Amino acid sequence: MRKKKKLSSRLKTLDSSSVCFRISTVRDAAQLGMAWKSRTRSLQVFDTELSADSVEWCPVSNCHRFLVCGTYELQKGKGEEDGAPNRTGRLYLFEYQHEALSPPLSERQRMDTPAILDLKWCHVPVSGKVMLGLAAATGELQLYVFSDPQEGTPNLQTLSSVELGVDKLALSLDWSTGRMDSSDVRVVCSDSAGHVSVLSLDEGSLMTLSQWKAHDFEAWISAFSYWDTQLVYSGGDDCKLKGWDLRIGPSSPTFVSKRHSMGVCSIQSNPHREHILATGSYDEKVLLWDGRNMQQPFSESLLGGGVWRLKWHPTHQHLLLAACMHNDFHILHCQQAMDSNKGACPVLASYILHNSLAYGADWSRLSLEEPAPVSHTAVDPKEQLTDSRGHLRIQYESPTASFDTSLEDDCGQYIPEGIAPQSTSSNSGDIFTPDQDVSSLSFLLASCSFYDHMLHLWHWDWAPAEAIDQC
Repeated sequence: MRKKKKLSSRLKTLDSSSVCFRISTVRDAAQLGMAWKSRTRSLQVFDTELSADSVEWCPVSNCHRFLVCGTYELQKGKGEEDGAPNRTGRLYLFEYQHEALSPPLSERQRMDTPAILDLKWCHVPVSGKVMLGLAAATGELQLYVFSDPQEGTPNLQTLSSVELGVDKLALSLDWSTGRMDSSDVRVVCSDSAGHVSVLSLDEGSLMTLSQWKAHDFEAWISAFSYWDTQLVYSGGDDCKLKGWDLRIGPSSPTFVSKRHSMGVCSIQSNPHREHILATGSYDEKVLLWDGRNMQQPFSESLLGGGVWRLKWHPTHQHLLLAACMHNDFHILHCQQAMDSNKGACPVLASYILHNSLAYGADWSRLSLEEPAPVSHTAVDPKEQLTDSRGHLRIQYESPTASFDTSLEDDCGQYIPEGIAPQSTSSNSGDIFTPDQDVSSLSFLLASCSFYDHMLHLWHWDWAPAEAIDQC
């Protein structure tokens, strides 16, 4: 793959100006029952140099302003004598400072690591320490401790690691603490050999409690039920979604679903609504399930791109963020589907300013008292692709072993077939309103893309139409 030209400045902020949101107008419009509109706006772009596939905002109180980003780079040998491909990575730590006049996202630390497939913060401190888990291409689950930013320079330090097995890649991890509960903290991890492992923390050290063969091929994803952490879900390249009850052991799954027609690569339990589960797949669908009846999903939404990651909003129970590989990032409104147990989840907003495969995405828990600057210079990346030549369509990709043999064009880009470019503003908000009594909503998000090795910081506003139209 041809190397991309480096940015003249590794850190850049898109030209911006202040938003003309007027809170009184927003509140008045909401009271009159006016239609709501939705808008996404780019704030900052950071070149990660290596291919980026994971971003995670810290969920722990007093640390919400910190963000980590993980990268994965496959360095192929020039001949057979070079042996197996070398997978390298880098872990970035950023701090968001809203009042800063310069770019709001500042790099605080970078660490060279094995290639990173997944990152997850523990949702609560463990023995007073903030923990970060890392799934590495070496087959290790690594644990880092985050220093208290009140006591000096914030940084991550290696605490412990455990090897999941020989000749395998750790692909995903999830903490049992999704409902901000610190009791019985455990980690579930999946790997490229189709295994799922459950681990506990013993004075900062990881200890494997159980490991079993869950899928015939790669087990792309594993996750806890946040409401009953003895229940674990897994999804694999065998197109199967499975459930496991740790109380009775992993000798056989509690259910097996083949409702997805391709590999299952994303699962997340809703931390606000018991029994609700979201799954995504290379088949480009997001399915919502009731954990009490896993025979059929009650909602199916086609998003036009393989759904690599799903994230429920940390406080708004009906909002779901999806990273859709070949079709950008989307925010889904799931209230009607969840309340009626049927129907698709409409897209409220889309962020389309990445030039490459959409992999990592996450919501910030920061409270934004005032809207962030609006970008006026962002260019639709789809327009940048119109003059490309010699594209080789790459199907069914993942940031792991399948890249070893995938064909790429000289820019590492892909143009999905039959998908029209989308505006950075969505009109779906005209129909739907928030499930809470608020005058407007404004959120900060981060996302990253693979071949162009970019981390984006962006803003999503959802407010009565009059307030947005005045801007």
